Amino acid sequence: MARRGGGAGVLASGGVESAALLVWALERYRSATPLYVRAGFGWEAAELRWLRQLVARLGDSRLAPPVVLDVPVRDVYGAHWSLTGRAVPDARSPDAAVYLPGRNLLLLSKAAVYATLHGLDAVTIGPLKDNPFPDATPEFFDAMEKAIRLGLGSSIRVETPFRQVHKADLIARHRHLPWGLTFSCIRPVGSRHCGRCNKCAERRQAFVVAGVRDPTRYVRG
Repeated sequence: MARRGGGAGVLASGGVESAALLVWALERYRSATPLYVRAGFGWEAAELRWLRQLVARLGDSRLAPPVVLDVPVRDVYGAHWSLTGRAVPDARSPDAAVYLPGRNLLLLSKAAVYATLHGLDAVTIGPLKDNPFPDATPEFFDAMEKAIRLGLGSSIRVETPFRQVHKADLIARHRHLPWGLTFSCIRPVGSRHCGRCNKCAERRQAFVVAGVRDPTRYVRG
């Protein structure tokens, strides 16, 4: 596979998509830097812990330790469930219930500034085919890349390699990855998956569809 050269900033939260995206970037770039953007959400301490373990397990010298960037949203989100931990969408909730307004806009903006200042050539992000939100469309990412280049005077690429892929496809394609070190929960119990939230349900279903044993230790279920 031909390499693009240079380094990539990989927006990584520690979930299934993040693990696959790190592998994807290492196959195409000389180096990859996981970028974890901390906003103040209730699951971030657990998420970041698992991401660090995942990066260490991958054990690639071209993979940098996770870089933590801060973009707090409490001033604009107010009493949103993601900050309060109350009324967290459960397994019966529709996908629309887990929408975090402006999430990809904020992620890409902060990551692009970091990438420019640190000489990276691209920022990669892992939205999937069934993502229904307005900041996960091809038009949005094309517009963001253009805005980033104009606003920063750079040639940074915004890469979204999984836009036509489902979560189960990623699991099936990368059976060798340490899926037990990935984290997808939005209502964790300590550092464990709760087993009852919308994201835990999505995770369970993806492993079933992929035909891969789910190594996750859920508190419930």
